Amino acid sequence: MILRYLPLLVVMIFFFSRWFRIVMEYESLVLFWLGKLQSKPKGGGLRIVIWPFERAVRVDLRTVTLDVPPQDIITKDNVSVKLNAVVYYRVMDPIKAIVEVENYEFATSQISQTTLRSVVGQVELDDLLSNREKINTSLQEIIDKQTDPWGIKVSVVEIKHVDLPDEMRRAMARQAEAERERRAKVIAAAGEQQAAGKLKEAAETIAAHPMALQMRYLQTLVEISSDKSATIIVPVPIDLFKVFMEKK
Repeated sequence: MILRYLPLLVVMIFFFSRWFRIVMEYESLVLFWLGKLQSKPKGGGLRIVIWPFERAVRVDLRTVTLDVPPQDIITKDNVSVKLNAVVYYRVMDPIKAIVEVENYEFATSQISQTTLRSVVGQVELDDLLSNREKINTSLQEIIDKQTDPWGIKVSVVEIKHVDLPDEMRRAMARQAEAERERRAKVIAAAGEQQAAGKLKEAAETIAAHPMALQMRYLQTLVEISSDKSATIIVPVPIDLFKVFMEKK
């Protein structure tokens, strides 16, 4: 007797087993009853979905890391660069994410790519390399504003890598080298200027105190005499012979 109703029992178990859904804590279940949206999504736990009259759509509420593929972009100063970025977002309103857009993941990816191309195309290469934080903030604000009607919050946008053409890299290397040479020459000139100022002060001091020159002369002889292998030639001031020249 039991075997007679066994096929029917299997069909009923299969039918009713589709009514049960295990929802994870980080998920939300958006329900449609005969195509009509239910007022409130279901949270984590065991949920009953009366199939086939009720349809359930799972939405992941965790932060998603979206890798924006490399984009070929021409900057404002007509330099061709290739760069990629990463976008961090999460679903804040599961109902909007399902009802307002067909595929929120694909839509967020596309809006991130187009915004990246648009924003970077309005800046020059120097700003792209030096003011990356400002550009990241601008990207985050624009993408977040575009995805807000879908119930999505974009928290962070970061440009990961900027790939420059080889000729541009060589030009930047030459520019950096020229800048370093310019700084070295400026520092050397400043040193010469300071040294000249100190020599001027020393000359004024010696002019005011003639004995200072003689003391400096004797100190120089002491420094030279420390090297025994050196031959010292002592110059004699011509003033010492003025006495004999006057007597004649």
